[in-house]
Amino acid sequence: MKARLVLLAMLMTTLPAKAVDAPRANPYLQNVPASVGPFFFPTTQGTLPMRPYEMSRIVTPEEKKAMMRQLMPWMGQATRMNVRDVMNYMTTKYKAKPGLTFDDVVESMKLRANKLNFKLVGHSPMWKDFQAVLGDMNAPRVEVFHYCDIAAGREVLKFAPEALVFLPCRIGIMEDADKNIWVMTLDWDVSWLDALGGRMGLDSAPELVKAAIDIREKMDDIMRAAAEGDL
Repeated sequence: MKARLVLLAMLMTTLPAKAVDAPRANPYLQNVPASVGPFFFPTTQGTLPMRPYEMSRIVTPEEKKAMMRQLMPWMGQATRMNVRDVMNYMTTKYKAKPGLTFDDVVESMKLRANKLNFKLVGHSPMWKDFQAVLGDMNAPRVEVFHYCDIAAGREVLKFAPEALVFLPCRIGIMEDADKNIWVMTLDWDVSWLDALGGRMGLDSAPELVKAAIDIREKMDDIMRAAAEGDL
Protein backbone atom coordinates (compact mmCIF):
# COMPACT_ATOMS: atom_id res chain seq x y z
CA MET A 1 0.00 0.00 0.00
CA LYS A 2 2.72 2.48 1.00
CA ALA A 3 4.77 1.63 -2.09
CA ARG A 4 1.85 2.13 -4.42
CA LEU A 5 1.02 5.55 -3.01
CA VAL A 6 4.63 6.74 -2.92
CA LEU A 7 5.24 5.66 -6.49
CA LEU A 8 1.95 7.26 -7.53
CA ALA A 9 2.97 10.56 -5.95
CA MET A 10 6.35 10.39 -7.67
CA LEU A 11 4.69 9.59 -10.97
CA MET A 12 2.44 12.62 -10.74
CA THR A 13 5.53 14.84 -10.71
CA THR A 14 6.62 13.45 -14.08
CA LEU A 15 3.48 14.50 -15.94
CA PRO A 16 4.07 17.01 -18.73
CA ALA A 17 2.95 20.59 -18.18
CA LYS A 18 0.91 22.60 -20.67
CA ALA A 19 2.83 23.66 -23.74
CA VAL A 20 2.91 27.32 -22.74
CA ASP A 21 4.50 26.49 -19.40
CA ALA A 22 6.84 23.72 -20.52
CA PRO A 23 10.41 24.21 -19.26
CA ARG A 24 13.47 23.20 -21.16
CA ALA A 25 14.09 19.45 -21.27
CA ASN A 26 15.86 18.08 -18.23
CA PRO A 27 18.78 15.89 -19.40
CA TYR A 28 18.59 13.88 -16.17
CA LEU A 29 15.03 12.81 -17.00
CA GLN A 30 15.62 11.86 -20.61
CA ASN A 31 15.06 8.17 -19.90
CA VAL A 32 11.81 8.67 -18.04
CA PRO A 33 8.92 7.56 -20.28
CA ALA A 34 6.55 10.32 -21.29
CA SER A 35 2.96 10.09 -20.14
CA VAL A 36 0.52 8.97 -22.81
CA GLY A 37 -1.99 11.49 -21.54
CA PRO A 38 -3.43 13.00 -18.38
CA PHE A 39 -2.87 10.61 -15.52
CA PHE A 40 -6.14 8.92 -14.65
CA PHE A 41 -6.86 7.69 -11.16
CA PRO A 42 -10.34 7.33 -9.64
CA THR A 43 -10.54 9.38 -6.43
CA THR A 44 -13.03 10.34 -3.79
CA GLN A 45 -12.05 14.03 -3.91
CA GLY A 46 -15.09 16.21 -3.45
CA THR A 47 -16.97 13.56 -1.50
CA LEU A 48 -15.06 13.75 1.80
CA PRO A 49 -15.91 13.69 4.60
CA MET A 50 -17.85 10.48 4.15
CA ARG A 51 -20.04 8.67 6.64
CA PRO A 52 -18.40 5.97 8.79
CA TYR A 53 -18.33 2.64 6.93
CA GLU A 54 -19.49 4.28 3.70
CA MET A 55 -18.23 2.26 0.74
CA SER A 56 -16.60 4.08 -2.17
CA ARG A 57 -17.79 3.47 -5.69
CA ILE A 58 -16.60 0.42 -7.60
CA VAL A 59 -13.50 1.05 -9.69
CA THR A 60 -14.00 -0.74 -12.98
CA PRO A 61 -11.44 -3.14 -14.46
CA GLU A 62 -11.01 -0.70 -17.35
CA GLU A 63 -10.13 2.15 -14.96
CA LYS A 64 -7.61 0.00 -13.14
CA LYS A 65 -6.01 -1.07 -16.41
CA ALA A 66 -5.80 2.55 -17.55
CA MET A 67 -3.98 3.48 -14.38
CA MET A 68 -1.61 0.51 -14.49
CA ARG A 69 -0.75 1.10 -18.16
CA GLN A 70 0.74 4.44 -17.14
CA LEU A 71 2.20 3.40 -13.80
CA MET A 72 3.94 0.18 -14.82
CA PRO A 73 6.14 1.60 -17.62
CA TRP A 74 7.34 4.33 -15.28
CA MET A 75 8.23 1.82 -12.58
CA GLY A 76 9.94 -0.49 -15.03
CA GLN A 77 11.93 2.09 -16.99
CA ALA A 78 12.48 5.00 -14.64
CA THR A 79 13.19 3.03 -11.47
CA ARG A 80 14.08 -0.39 -12.89
CA MET A 81 11.79 -1.99 -10.32
CA ASN A 82 10.31 -5.41 -10.83
CA VAL A 83 7.60 -7.24 -8.89
CA ARG A 84 10.13 -8.59 -6.40
CA ASP A 85 11.31 -5.05 -5.70
CA VAL A 86 7.76 -3.82 -5.13
CA MET A 87 6.94 -6.67 -2.75
CA ASN A 88 10.15 -6.10 -0.84
CA TYR A 89 9.45 -2.36 -0.57
CA MET A 90 6.00 -3.06 0.89
CA THR A 91 7.37 -5.44 3.51
CA THR A 92 8.83 -5.01 6.98
CA LYS A 93 11.00 -8.00 7.84
CA TYR A 94 13.50 -9.18 10.41
CA LYS A 95 15.95 -12.05 10.22
CA ALA A 96 15.79 -14.36 13.22
CA LYS A 97 18.85 -14.57 15.43
CA PRO A 98 21.13 -17.51 14.57
CA GLY A 99 20.49 -20.55 16.73
CA LEU A 100 16.75 -20.00 17.06
CA THR A 101 14.47 -22.72 15.76
CA PHE A 102 11.27 -22.01 13.89
CA ASP A 103 9.26 -23.03 16.98
CA ASP A 104 11.36 -20.71 19.16
CA VAL A 105 10.45 -17.78 16.93
CA VAL A 106 6.76 -18.69 16.96
CA GLU A 107 6.69 -19.04 20.75
CA SER A 108 8.35 -15.66 21.29
CA MET A 109 5.94 -14.03 18.85
CA LYS A 110 2.89 -15.44 20.65
CA LEU A 111 4.17 -14.46 24.09
CA ARG A 112 4.81 -10.85 23.06
CA ALA A 113 1.46 -10.61 21.26
CA ASN A 114 -0.33 -11.78 24.41
CA LYS A 115 1.56 -9.21 26.45
CA LEU A 116 0.36 -6.46 24.09
CA ASN A 117 -3.24 -7.78 24.00
CA PHE A 118 -2.93 -8.48 20.28
CA LYS A 119 -5.36 -11.30 19.64
CA LEU A 120 -4.39 -14.31 17.50
CA VAL A 121 -7.46 -14.97 15.34
CA GLY A 122 -6.10 -17.35 12.73
CA HIS A 123 -3.21 -19.54 11.64
CA SER A 124 -2.29 -20.79 8.16
CA PRO A 125 0.44 -23.49 8.12
CA MET A 126 0.96 -23.18 4.36
CA TRP A 127 3.91 -25.57 4.20
CA LYS A 128 1.71 -28.46 5.36
CA ASP A 129 -0.59 -27.84 2.40
CA PHE A 130 2.44 -27.74 0.11
CA GLN A 131 3.15 -31.26 1.29
CA ALA A 132 -0.38 -32.67 1.56
CA VAL A 133 -1.95 -31.08 -1.51
CA LEU A 134 0.98 -30.55 -3.86
CA GLY A 135 3.21 -33.36 -2.72
CA ASP A 136 6.08 -30.89 -2.35
CA MET A 137 8.25 -32.28 0.45
CA ASN A 138 11.13 -29.90 -0.28
CA ALA A 139 9.34 -26.60 0.27
CA PRO A 140 10.56 -24.57 3.26
CA ARG A 141 8.43 -24.12 6.35
CA VAL A 142 6.02 -21.22 5.88
CA GLU A 143 3.34 -20.18 8.34
CA VAL A 144 1.08 -17.12 8.51
CA PHE A 145 -0.43 -15.87 11.76
CA HIS A 146 -3.44 -13.55 11.79
CA TYR A 147 -3.73 -10.91 14.51
CA CYS A 148 -6.41 -8.36 15.34
CA ASP A 149 -6.68 -5.22 17.42
CA ILE A 150 -10.44 -4.86 17.34
CA ALA A 151 -10.52 -1.14 18.26
CA ALA A 152 -7.96 -0.25 15.61
CA GLY A 153 -9.73 -2.42 13.05
CA ARG A 154 -12.97 -0.56 13.66
CA GLU A 155 -11.36 2.83 13.02
CA VAL A 156 -9.77 1.57 9.80
CA LEU A 157 -13.10 0.28 8.48
CA LYS A 158 -14.95 3.45 9.46
CA PHE A 159 -12.65 5.44 7.20
CA ALA A 160 -12.25 2.95 4.34
CA PRO A 161 -14.42 -0.17 4.33
CA GLU A 162 -12.32 -1.50 1.44
CA ALA A 163 -9.42 -1.83 3.89
CA LEU A 164 -11.13 -5.03 5.01
CA VAL A 165 -9.06 -6.84 2.39
CA PHE A 166 -5.94 -6.05 4.47
CA LEU A 167 -7.46 -7.29 7.74
CA PRO A 168 -6.69 -8.94 10.01
CA CYS A 169 -3.01 -8.07 10.30
CA ARG A 170 -0.69 -10.86 9.27
CA ILE A 171 2.74 -11.91 10.43
CA GLY A 172 4.48 -14.44 8.23
CA ILE A 173 7.32 -16.64 9.41
CA MET A 174 9.28 -18.61 6.87
CA GLU A 175 12.56 -20.27 6.03
CA ASP A 176 14.41 -18.96 3.01
CA ALA A 177 16.52 -20.83 0.49
CA ASP A 178 19.42 -20.89 2.96
CA LYS A 179 17.28 -22.06 5.91
CA ASN A 180 17.39 -18.63 7.54
CA ILE A 181 14.19 -17.79 9.40
CA TRP A 182 12.42 -14.52 8.63
CA VAL A 183 9.58 -12.67 10.34
CA MET A 184 7.64 -10.28 8.11
CA THR A 185 4.49 -8.27 7.60
CA LEU A 186 2.93 -5.59 5.41
CA ASP A 187 4.48 -2.22 6.28
CA TRP A 188 1.85 -0.11 8.04
CA ASP A 189 4.09 2.94 8.42
CA VAL A 190 2.07 6.13 7.76
CA SER A 191 4.69 8.67 8.88
CA TRP A 192 5.62 9.44 5.25
CA LEU A 193 2.16 10.99 4.84
CA ASP A 194 3.36 13.97 6.87
CA ALA A 195 5.18 15.18 3.77
CA LEU A 196 1.94 15.37 1.77
CA GLY A 197 -0.55 18.20 2.01
CA GLY A 198 -3.73 17.05 3.70
CA ARG A 199 -2.07 13.69 4.39
CA MET A 200 -4.23 12.20 1.62
CA GLY A 201 -7.46 12.82 3.49
CA LEU A 202 -6.25 11.52 6.86
CA ASP A 203 -6.33 14.95 8.49
CA SER A 204 -10.04 14.34 8.85
CA ALA A 205 -9.46 11.01 10.60
CA PRO A 206 -7.08 11.51 13.53
CA GLU A 207 -8.33 8.37 15.26
CA LEU A 208 -7.41 6.32 12.20
CA VAL A 209 -3.89 7.75 12.15
CA LYS A 210 -3.54 6.97 15.86
CA ALA A 211 -4.82 3.43 15.27
CA ALA A 212 -2.45 2.85 12.33
CA ILE A 213 0.54 4.03 14.35
CA ASP A 214 -0.51 1.85 17.28
CA ILE A 215 -0.87 -1.19 15.03
CA ARG A 216 2.54 -0.68 13.48
CA GLU A 217 4.25 -0.20 16.83
CA LYS A 218 2.69 -3.34 18.26
CA MET A 219 3.40 -5.40 15.16
CA ASP A 220 6.99 -4.20 15.11
CA ASP A 221 7.43 -5.01 18.80
CA ILE A 222 6.01 -8.50 18.28
CA MET A 223 8.19 -9.20 15.26
CA ARG A 224 11.39 -7.96 16.91
CA ALA A 225 10.68 -10.11 19.93
CA ALA A 226 10.13 -13.12 17.67
CA ALA A 227 13.34 -12.52 15.72
CA GLU A 228 15.36 -12.15 18.94
CA GLY A 229 13.73 -15.09 20.70
CA ASP A 230 12.65 -12.94 23.63
CA LEU A 231 10.53 -14.63 26.28
